[in-house]
Amino acid sequence: MDDVSTPPAADLGATIRTWRDRLPPSAVALPSGRARRAAGLRREELADLAGVSVDYLVRLEQGRATTPSVPVVAALARALQLTVAERDHLYRLAHLVPPTDSMISDHIPPGVHRVLSRLGDTAVAVFAADWELVWWNRGWAALFGDPASVPQHQRNFARSKFPVGTDDARLAHWPVIESDPDMVDRAVVADLRRATGRFPKDPRLAGLIGDLNAGNARFAELWASGAVGAHREDHKRIEHPSVGAVTVNCDVLGDGDTELKIVIMTAVPGSEDETKLRLAVVAGAATAGIS
Repeated sequence: MDDVSTPPAADLGATIRTWRDRLPPSAVALPSGRARRAAGLRREELADLAGVSVDYLVRLEQGRATTPSVPVVAALARALQLTVAERDHLYRLAHLVPPTDSMISDHIPPGVHRVLSRLGDTAVAVFAADWELVWWNRGWAALFGDPASVPQHQRNFARSKFPVGTDDARLAHWPVIESDPDMVDRAVVADLRRATGRFPKDPRLAGLIGDLNAGNARFAELWASGAVGAHREDHKRIEHPSVGAVTVNCDVLGDGDTELKIVIMTAVPGSEDETKLRLAVVAGAATAGIS
């Protein structure tokens, strides 16, 4: 009888290794030094991008771990810049059900990744349809503080805007003053209501709205208004501990069907604020030990 088991080259670990080997460091803004023995990413680099330990990634690639969680698979798919078809294949290899169109996706398509990589140190972050933070660059971390130190379930702009109880987790590590806080509050709530029409069965979105409606009076008041809309732009002043106050324009771009939100922070060209933005990136890189 023929052996119909999955060939080694097609199992979870081998597939992750193949995709890691094909992704050049330049695609994730890493230098391609002469000392590299392979064209792709090192395990340490992929582990860092996906937010998992190197040991766990080794066990996945060696087949000693075969049932990663949904957040881990989603993070690997983002870090490896997979297409939607490849992402779904990765889910199935991990014995998980791929996301459907009725569920919020944290996946960033390769084309969006290419655009993001060409923005250099411009402060950029990507949020899912429920304002969950799913990606940021070093410019964003330099301007607001590194979100990696915020618990993953709290990396949500709506939760940051509408805290519940004693929860004081914030996406920004220092004060951020919006030019029109009331407008931003209303825009974020209206945007979440719009998301419920696009993703009516998504449990994460339902849980977020339930938490905020029950625990934050301001959110409940705005939610009751029934407004539907989108958050597109704002002006902010960041009280940066290294360079002082920085005023930036905040623009929110969408990618289409997935409802991802690409948030870009820029300063007026040639202004003192633009200089401060550049200094903030240098200060952030020095703090992180980046040359």
